[in-house]
Amino acid sequence: ANRTVAENLSKIKVKDKPVPFPYRVHDNPDEEKLVPFIAFAKKFGHSFDTSSPDAIAASFNQMLKDVHGKPEQHVLEQLGIRTMAKAKYTIENVGHYGLGFEHYCHFTSPIRRYPDVMVHRILEQALNNNIRPDKKLEEKCRHSSERERAAMEAERAANKYKQVEYMQNFLGDEFEGVISGVASFGFWVETVEHKCEGLVSIHSLSEYDDFRHVETDYCLAGLRSGRTFRMGDKVWIKVIAANLDKRQLDYEWVVASGLKEVRSVKLKVNSKKKKP
Repeated sequence: ANRTVAENLSKIKVKDKPVPFPYRVHDNPDEEKLVPFIAFAKKFGHSFDTSSPDAIAASFNQMLKDVHGKPEQHVLEQLGIRTMAKAKYTIENVGHYGLGFEHYCHFTSPIRRYPDVMVHRILEQALNNNIRPDKKLEEKCRHSSERERAAMEAERAANKYKQVEYMQNFLGDEFEGVISGVASFGFWVETVEHKCEGLVSIHSLSEYDDFRHVETDYCLAGLRSGRTFRMGDKVWIKVIAANLDKRQLDYEWVVASGLKEVRSVKLKVNSKKKKP
């Protein structure tokens, strides 16, 4: 329905001009993010055809198929998602890259999305042969996109609060985690069982080694030991503290022989993704 409505209303013109319409668009991948990702994926044997947006999409799909069940599956899936542009509402139709549609809109849920209401109003006008172009439609689209992002940020903040609240029940307990992100000031760990994430500060590793951020490998690498903390690696952590006011968690790295850890290093984990 979303696709059909957008396709049909895109054909309607008033005074030889297309009727302003609130499309749901998803632009091509961000080139600045795509280039380092492709270089990283090649290290695992995955090649990309960048000759056209369709070729890139086909390469992505092939990579996801080939990587299924392999150790690098999680990291490549997560990094691939981050190369994608954000979907938004606008009267400028650039298509929906993620779905592969030339025309797309949000039509089916007017009870919870205002853009759907705008589409219903335009559709009603079209059915009654009484199209009245809305000169402020782009402004309304921009506002809807902004409120969508604000709602998502509020949802993430609420989820983080409840995660920290929940983890207060497990102080002193140990869990398996996966490194979910890497930056120059540390890396994030998400527990496998609870999906609760926190930041491991690079300063807490100074007694073990001098670590540097290797952007092309999405990892922190020790200059002396060669030890790396790479996105997608598994580690064991111990829950040390859970601060509700700051919505942050403190973890401690725990040695697990099955994961080939070198030695025990205490790591403080902060759930906020910004430099202290």
